[in-house]
Amino acid sequence: MKISPLGEWVLVERVEEKRERTPGGVFIPETARDSTLKSQRGRVVAVGPGKVDEQTCQYLPVHVSVGQEILFGRFQGAEVEVDGKPYTILRETDIYAVIER
Repeated sequence: MKISPLGEWVLVERVEEKRERTPGGVFIPETARDSTLKSQRGRVVAVGPGKVDEQTCQYLPVHVSVGQEILFGRFQGAEVEVDGKPYTILRETDIYAVIER
């Protein structure tokens, strides 16, 4: 199945962080990991055409592209499942930074 976000929406696959302890050294049990260590990193899977400028009626370009790794708010966007795989869909404005390696 192919997903094409509309407007300024971006489809992201979360990159899970493999931490069993907090930075302070506290052990996190398996049952608590999903909510306390929800990843803030993800890989862009699909991007919409951009937001429409009301004055010119043209699309304003989106500043991320497919394949880039990004940082976004821990509880931003909506969780969706496509073909049994979890994704997050969020607005471009919910993205804080692009990770460059």
